[in-house]
Amino acid sequence: MNRKKKINQILKKKIKKQNSKLHTSNKPKYISKSERAKMEQEAAQATEVQADQSTTETAAQSEQKED
Repeated sequence: MNRKKKINQILKKKIKKQNSKLHTSNKPKYISKSERAKMEQEAAQATEVQADQSTTETAAQSEQKED
């Protein structure tokens, strides 16, 4: 009886592993703390560049209106 039980346990374990490989997780990939900090820095720099560009554009437009 023990031998049958053991074989069944092994087979069930294999099936369970195969099924778990088929179902992918919906969890997002882990991003380390340092990577998150880098991403935040890059995003902040991008917003600063956009802000600088928009202020220079508005300044150029106001100069054109004055002429």
